[in-house]
Amino acid sequence: MDIEQLLSTITPEAFERLLYAVETGKWPEGTPLTPEQRDNAMQVVMLYQSRHNTDPQHMSVAAGGDITMKSKAQLKREFAPDQDTIVQTKLNDE
Repeated sequence: MDIEQLLSTITPEAFERLLYAVETGKWPEGTPLTPEQRDNAMQVVMLYQSRHNTDPQHMSVAAGGDITMKSKAQLKREFAPDQDTIVQTKLNDE
């Protein structure tokens, strides 16, 4: 099976399982990955992301294969979009 065939058979659910395994070192049911499984899963996750990841997070592979790195300020804005407003309001009130 070539890479394109492999990637076309991966469902979003299968991708989530692989991603969980790569991030935690265990399959969702708790079985640890072998080093070979970890390496293979990581390669598949990166290939899948390079084809389908249209909203890349910090240090992930975006569609097209580019690695996305976001600054601390960008991450803060994404995780707490109203944070700037709160901080600015407090500073203006003081």
